[in-house]
Amino acid sequence: MLVRGIVIAVVVAIVDQLAKWGILGYFAAHPEAEHHVVVTGFFNLVLTMNRGISFGMFNNDPHIGEVILVVLAAVIVIGLLIWLRRLAAGLPAVAIGMIIGGAAGNALDRVVRGAVVDFLDFHAGQWHPFAFNLADAAISVGVGLLILDGLLGGGAGRSNRGAKGAVV
Repeated sequence: MLVRGIVIAVVVAIVDQLAKWGILGYFAAHPEAEHHVVVTGFFNLVLTMNRGISFGMFNNDPHIGEVILVVLAAVIVIGLLIWLRRLAAGLPAVAIGMIIGGAAGNALDRVVRGAVVDFLDFHAGQWHPFAFNLADAAISVGVGLLILDGLLGGGAGRSNRGAKGAVV
């Protein structure tokens, strides 16, 4: 399952970075768009450089926040890789791969750009809850799959190790 999860993580991170590259390129080539393109009555493309995390946390000192968030992402990815290595089931491996890929995509943004590129804006009328990106979506779907697996009795924590730690 380790290879499956790593392949999914790499694909998610690459697709995320390609999408961000495309959005940055589009808005650079179309300054008249002013970082906002209406696509439908409930969806816009926007360009937002998120220097903090949810709800604006760590926005006051972007350098400290950047370091904290990159280190935190690295620690989480290491923990998820350890969990992934022990898995014997497919759905949790896919889910963890999605989470790792999303975390890597956003961490790469912080290192390269100093901020995470958010560009997807789903809204209801004038209510725009937040903009996000494909990495965020992958993380959310991955967490949802882990929850679903646990609720359906799959037991996302199961491993390929026997009672005494030997590989079965």
